[in-house]
Amino acid sequence: MTTPTSIQPDQLPAAVRGYLAAHAALDTDTALRAFSPTAVVVDEGITYRGTEEIRGFLTKAGADYTYTSTLVAAERTDDAHWVAVHHLEGDFPGGVVDLRYRFVVDGDSIVELVIAP
Repeated sequence: MTTPTSIQPDQLPAAVRGYLAAHAALDTDTALRAFSPTAVVVDEGITYRGTEEIRGFLTKAGADYTYTSTLVAAERTDDAHWVAVHHLEGDFPGGVVDLRYRFVVDGDSIVELVIAP
């Protein structure tokens, strides 16, 4: 795999930017439209497959905690692989974490998202 290159967040693909903005605004329907119907999301070791499971993930993600999230970095590996790094601070265990949102994009859709430190 190619070495990632740091980019400005506005250089992320439109699907990724749209998802990040909608997710931050708690707009589940708009966030969901960024994914392909067969997309896969992995968060906290749990895999969500397809539209309905991803909808469930989007409605529950982070709901147990109060936190701030700031986009602090973005990377491009190739035309399909992108990373957005978010710095979170809040009342979750540990209180502070940098999460890497690793996206695989195909055309205008996100086909995979893996969220991990």
